[in-house]
Amino acid sequence: MSLALFGVTCQAQSRYNYGGNHSRGHVEIKGDVEVSRLVQKHIELNERVRTIPGYRIQVASLSGSTSKNRAFDMKERIRETYPGVEAYVVFDEPNFKVKVGDFRTRLEAYVFLQRIRADFPGTIIRDNIYPMQIDWSEMVPESEDDI
Repeated sequence: MSLALFGVTCQAQSRYNYGGNHSRGHVEIKGDVEVSRLVQKHIELNERVRTIPGYRIQVASLSGSTSKNRAFDMKERIRETYPGVEAYVVFDEPNFKVKVGDFRTRLEAYVFLQRIRADFPGTIIRDNIYPMQIDWSEMVPESEDDI
């Protein structure tokens, strides 16, 4: 979502005495009240919708009278075969889709896809936006610069 802000002007005045005495500056921001309301609305929307972009692997898209049961059976089979990997059943009328993983990058999804391809032929990587459920305590910086 992009937000264009028009008609906002900023003026900054500062007084500095080169003789070593510092005086306080004054900053005045002039802008349209409607722009402030739009920005506030954008902030509130982002706080309510807590999602992050990522990838999941679609293992199956099932239809028919037994599709729901087959989808949940497949979900359990995935959980048993690949511990630690989350599986999901999504109803996208008229199909039940079985998806696997919460991958941050397409490369992570592709690596896992190679592991499961023999058990689940026809799998594909899907772009996805899923609810943010990150355990920040498990995050490790890639380098000392990230600390």
